[in-house]
Amino acid sequence: MRSTTSELNWSGTVTYTAERVLRPTSIDEAAEIVARSPRVHGLGTRHSFNDAPDAPGVLLDLTGIPTDLAVDAERRTVTMGAGTRYGVVAPEIDRAGFALHNTGSLPHISIAGAIATGTHGSGTALGSLSTAVRSFEVLGPDGSARTIARDDPAFDGAVLHLGLLGVLTRVTLDVQPSYRMRQDTYGSIPWGTFTAHVAEIHAAATSVCSYTVFGDTVSEVLLKSRVPDGDDDVAVPDELFGAPRLPGSPGDGHHTARDGSVGPWWDRLPHFPIDSVPSHGSEVQSEHFVPLRHAGAALDAVRTLAARIQPHLHVCELRTMAADPFWLSPTQGEDVLCIAFTWQKHPAEVAALLPDLEALLAPFDGRPHWGKMSSLDAAAIAGLYPRLADFRDLVAAADPERTFASSFGERVLGT
Repeated sequence: MRSTTSELNWSGTVTYTAERVLRPTSIDEAAEIVARSPRVHGLGTRHSFNDAPDAPGVLLDLTGIPTDLAVDAERRTVTMGAGTRYGVVAPEIDRAGFALHNTGSLPHISIAGAIATGTHGSGTALGSLSTAVRSFEVLGPDGSARTIARDDPAFDGAVLHLGLLGVLTRVTLDVQPSYRMRQDTYGSIPWGTFTAHVAEIHAAATSVCSYTVFGDTVSEVLLKSRVPDGDDDVAVPDELFGAPRLPGSPGDGHHTARDGSVGPWWDRLPHFPIDSVPSHGSEVQSEHFVPLRHAGAALDAVRTLAARIQPHLHVCELRTMAADPFWLSPTQGEDVLCIAFTWQKHPAEVAALLPDLEALLAPFDGRPHWGKMSSLDAAAIAGLYPRLADFRDLVAAADPERTFASSFGERVLGT
């Protein structure tokens, strides 16, 4: 076990307040730490841009626990250490003949951190990464493990849990037969055309991502298309609502291939290879989810702040995600548009801008990403999540002594 000295998140903009960050190398070691610690919390891979993973006492970094991948071909599941990064295990799953339904744009993130925060990829017919969870093993306050499976009445409340129910050690995910994909790049689409056809554009392929800085256009659209089983390729349109298909770029040290070449699912669904510095590398992020039926109006509302947004913005990525039943999911009950801002590393300026941006999204029931910057308080959050009171009861029953409590949970969720 190693005590980690760094106390910063990935972007260097959040300083963790925990007394120690420990990195156990086995589940038994992690269980022993939980059992002896009055306050402990799972950390993940530090890709959150707020204090959701932080807590007093001990933070547990589980990335040192072996993946120990177990493939059940008959049940079509894979089980692995919860601290495993998607980009590490995905090729191994592929070699076994299987695939995940979706991945995030960053393969650097851990399984546990992604499902605990509702992290997602893109695809109007694809659920978040949490929707692949069949069951998971979690350490309770005394260090003992229990398994929560999909047939458990509390499952929909427990999957997306922000670390407040315990420390995840093993996760079982649904898989499907391996498949291949291609990624194609399309040029700019006039703003009015895009906002009038958001749902159609984002239904044009298995996974679609669009980019804008809230000027006169959406500057680029990426179509990630699944190749049908048994085929060598899949047909893609030469233009998309007037935007031409561009030559794109082959894969390199920073981006996965965007040139229409066919490759494995794990190398086309993410935007970045795992050995790269993801995204811009010097940034902060915020993200909001609005019902897809409000997409055009919500984007028009945000665009009224363009003059204030643009000086601090790298780019805004637009994605879609399918509805799910999870109590704390930003997609609970309805398909959504995800409005993801990658800001320049201007945390103070972004924090000052967010209240006005979120006020514009409030009429569209804009829900924030749990792992990114937001100004919404407990009252605003309570109005967005009808099962929040049930989640509080779930936390109180699982952790009566508040071993896994966090200041974020107290401040934002009222746990």
